[in-house]
Amino acid sequence: MKQILGYFLGFAIFIAGIPAMMWLVAGCPAFAEIPSWRLCVAGLLVLAGLVLSIWSIVYMKRVGEGTPFDAMGHEVAPRTRHLMTGGPYRLSRNPMLSGTYLYYLGIVLALWNGLALLILLAVAVLMMLQVRSEEKRLEADFGEEYLAYKKKTGRFITFK
Repeated sequence: MKQILGYFLGFAIFIAGIPAMMWLVAGCPAFAEIPSWRLCVAGLLVLAGLVLSIWSIVYMKRVGEGTPFDAMGHEVAPRTRHLMTGGPYRLSRNPMLSGTYLYYLGIVLALWNGLALLILLAVAVLMMLQVRSEEKRLEADFGEEYLAYKKKTGRFITFK
C-alpha cells in the first residue's frame, strides 16, 4: 500500500501537478495556439523524458529492489537494497530526474512562457537539494561502491 501511495504521489506532483501549474501561469494556452514546430520538438522532449524516467523506475524496482521515493531523507516507500550502476544508471546517477527535466523542458518550450520557466528553475533548485540528500544516504548505504560509481558517472549525464 505504501508503494502504491508513493507512485501515486509521484505521478500527481511531478507528472501532472507541476506541468499543470506551468500551463496555468502561462495563461492556459490551447494546443492550436502553439506553433507546430515547437509542439513537435516539445513533444519529442516530453516523450524522451517520460521514457527515461519510466525506464529508471522500472529498473530501480527490478534491480534495486526498491523505489525512488525518498523525500529529504524520509523513507516514503521501501528504499533500494542494491546500488544500480547499469541500465539507465550507467548514463546518469539520476536518470529519473534527468528524464523529468527533459519532460519539463519540453513543456516550457511548448508554452514559451517566462513564468513556466521560473517554475522549472525553482523545481530544479528544490530537486538539487533532494539529490544532495540522496547522495549522502547512498554514500552511507553503499560506501566505497557508491563513491567509485560517483567518480565515473555524471550526476545528470555522463560525458565519456
